[in-house]
Amino acid sequence: MNALLIAPIIFPLILGLLTIAFWRFKKIQQIINLSGSFIFLIIGILFLNEVLANGILHFQAGSWIAPYGITIIADTFSAIMVFITTVMALIISIYSISSMKNERQRCPNMTMKRRQFAYYPLLNIMYMGICGAFLTGDLFNMYVWFEVMLISSFILLAMDGTKEQLGATFKYVTINLVSSAFFLIGIGFIYGMTGTLNMADLAVKIPELENQALVTLVAMFFLICFGIKAAVFPLFFWLPASYHTPPISIAAIFAGMLTKVGVYSLIRVFTLLFIQDVGFTHVVLLWIAGFTMLIGVLGAASHFDMRRILAFHSISQIGYMVLGLALYTPLAIAGAIYFMIHHTIVKGNLFLVAGLVNKVKGSYDIRKIGGIANSYPVLSILFLIPALSLAGIPPLSGFWAKFFIAKPGLESGEYFVIVTALFVGLITLFSMVKIWSYAFWTKDPGIIKNNNSVSQRIFSKENIYMTIPIIILILAMITIGFYPEPFFQIAERASNELLNPSIYINTVLGGGAQ
Repeated sequence: MNALLIAPIIFPLILGLLTIAFWRFKKIQQIINLSGSFIFLIIGILFLNEVLANGILHFQAGSWIAPYGITIIADTFSAIMVFITTVMALIISIYSISSMKNERQRCPNMTMKRRQFAYYPLLNIMYMGICGAFLTGDLFNMYVWFEVMLISSFILLAMDGTKEQLGATFKYVTINLVSSAFFLIGIGFIYGMTGTLNMADLAVKIPELENQALVTLVAMFFLICFGIKAAVFPLFFWLPASYHTPPISIAAIFAGMLTKVGVYSLIRVFTLLFIQDVGFTHVVLLWIAGFTMLIGVLGAASHFDMRRILAFHSISQIGYMVLGLALYTPLAIAGAIYFMIHHTIVKGNLFLVAGLVNKVKGSYDIRKIGGIANSYPVLSILFLIPALSLAGIPPLSGFWAKFFIAKPGLESGEYFVIVTALFVGLITLFSMVKIWSYAFWTKDPGIIKNNNSVSQRIFSKENIYMTIPIIILILAMITIGFYPEPFFQIAERASNELLNPSIYINTVLGGGAQ
C-alpha cells in the first residue's frame, strides 16, 4: 500500500533519470518515455481504484508519527488529479513523437540538441512535482513540490532560447517568484501561530487560535500565492504572455495541468484550513471568480492567434472552478471538481488540435489560414467537438460542468455571478465560432505557403501520432458528456470528503483527533 502511495512520485523520477541516461539516443528516449507513460497510466488507474475501494490512503515517511515527519495522503480528490495527470502524460508522450520532430525541423542544431537532452527528462520531473503537490499532507512539502514543478516548467518554457520565449519565461519566472515569496510568508506566519505545518494538525489547531482576524490575513497570503499559480483575476497576466511561446505539446500540458495545481491548492486550503471566516474569504473568492471568467473571455475574443485565444480561455474557465469553491456547497464543490476533469481534457485537446492545424497549414494565426473544412474534414470534426464542449453546448461535458456549478449558484441566490457565467459561455461560443469561421470555413487567403506535402494528410505516418491522442481525448470527452453520472458520483464523493474535514484529520492523526 505504501509503495502504491509513493509510486506516482517515484516513478516519474525514475523515468526522468532513464531518459537522461539515454539522452544521446533519441529513439531509445522515445521508447522509454512512451512505454513508461503506459506504466504510469496503469499506476494512476490502480491508485484511483484503491482509493475508491478502500477510502483515504495515508503514509508516514520513516514511520514518524503525525504530525511529525513527511505525510503522504490520498483522498478521492487527490486520486482524481493524479489519475488525470497520468492520462495527460501518456497523451503528451504519444503526441510528442510527431510534434517534436516537426518542431526540430524548424530549429537550429543547438536547439535540437537541447531538446533531445532535456525534453523528456524535464517532462517527467514536472509530473513528479505535480503528483507530489497533489499527495503531500503538509504545507512546506507542498511548497517544495511546487518548486520542483516550476523549475522544470521554467526550462521547458525557455528551451529553444528564442527572444519571444526568453521574454515570456522572464515574466513567468518573476511572477512565480513573487508567488513563492507569498507562500513562504504564509507558511512562516502559520507555523509561528500554531507550531505545525501538517495540514491535518493545522485543521485542528487553527480554530483554537484566539486571533482569528490574523488567520484571515494569513489566508489572504495563500489566496494570492495559489491565485497566481491558478491565474485568477487580477493575477493572471503572466499566462497569456507565456503559454503561446513554447512548443504546442508543452503548452497543452501547461494549460491542462499546471493551473489545476493552483486550483487544487485553493480548494484544499479553503475547505480544510481557512473555513472560520467563510463570510469574508469565500465572498472574496466569489468576486475573483466573476472577474476571472469575464476578463479571460473578453481577452480571448480580442485575439486571432489560436494559442492566445486558448490561453485566455484557460483563465476564463479557471473562474468557473473558483466559483464552485466560492459557493461552498456540496454540489458546487463537486461541480468544480467535475469541471477540472472536463477542462483538463478539453483544453489540452484544443491546444493539440491547434498544433495539428499549424502543422498542416503553417500558422496559428487564423487570419492567415482557411479552407480547413474542405481540405481536412476530419480535422474540422476534431476541432469542432472540443470547441463546442468548451462553450458548454449540450450534451457534451462542458454543458454538465457548467450546469453543476450554475444550479447551486441559483439555489444560493447568487444570480449576478451566474448570469455572468452564462454570458461568458456565450462569448466563449463566439470565440470558437470565430476560429471556425476564419480557419475552417472561409477560403484560404494563400498568405502561408506550406510546401511540406507529407504534412498535408493528418493520418499520414508523419502526423498519425498527433492525431491519435486527439481522438482519444475526444472519445473521453464524449463519454463524460453522454454518461456524466459515474464521473459526477466520484466528484461528489470527493466533495463530501472535502466538506467533512474530520475524515481527513482522523486518517492522519488517528481516531483520537477531534
